[in-house]
Amino acid sequence: MIAKHSAATSLTTPSDREVVVTRVFNAPRRLVWEVYTNPAHLPHWMLGPKGWTMPVCEIDLRVGGAWHFVWRRGDGSEIAMRGVYQEIVPPERLVSSEAWGGDWPETLNTLLLEEEGGKTTITQRVLYPSKEARDAALKTGMQEGVSESFDRLAEYLAAMT
Repeated sequence: MIAKHSAATSLTTPSDREVVVTRVFNAPRRLVWEVYTNPAHLPHWMLGPKGWTMPVCEIDLRVGGAWHFVWRRGDGSEIAMRGVYQEIVPPERLVSSEAWGGDWPETLNTLLLEEEGGKTTITQRVLYPSKEARDAALKTGMQEGVSESFDRLAEYLAAMT
């Protein structure tokens, strides 16, 4: 098992096909759910490296509903991902597929939100179809990207509370 920690964000690989990211936020679960599931909020924090934007953020939050995100890099190039919601249990659990297109395989993502004492622990589990796919994703800078986004999320939540 690989365990990497960056500031308050933890990334582990509990099995050959999984990546699990966890972080505690100083905000109630209902608010964390809102900023994760409302397209008015995601473009403020779910970004890649500094200078990226999210010009497309579409969410149809229902079982069978689709989501579609597009990020624009500083040089104007874009990357996109999309998925379909498979399970929605507000404000605690969100399960969806995720596809980047091209040669990247589809994953199954499970978001769990647990609140204790007004703080919310996010556990994001990504299940890959193979160890090779998981390892390729880890080599993309995933840890740094998730950590930067979660740092932004912490700041965004602080401004809302």
